[in-house]
Amino acid sequence: MVKTSTGLEENVAGVLCYVLGWISGTIFLVIEPDNKSIRFHAIQSIIVFGIINIVYFFFWLFPYPVDRILNWLIVAIAFILWVILMVKAYQGEKYKLPVVGDQAEKWAGE
Repeated sequence: MVKTSTGLEENVAGVLCYVLGWISGTIFLVIEPDNKSIRFHAIQSIIVFGIINIVYFFFWLFPYPVDRILNWLIVAIAFILWVILMVKAYQGEKYKLPVVGDQAEKWAGE
């Protein structure tokens, strides 16, 4: 694997882009501006987990039982995506989610 400017291997940095969701994505977007692969993972993390965060908080506006069910569903989906994206990044695979992955690829300059 290729080393990044931070000294991490590219696949490890890709995993770290997803560890804290959009927060770690933002950090790696700032500290690793030249590596297109890391930028892709960082941007995809920001978009995916940013949207999930917004939707999660939006569902609190629903009446009591509905909001809890919808939020648990969002948490389950987020957890599954989080694991899949980290595993694929560790394997060195650029796993593109539909729509979001294309946008991340475009913004990463690939």
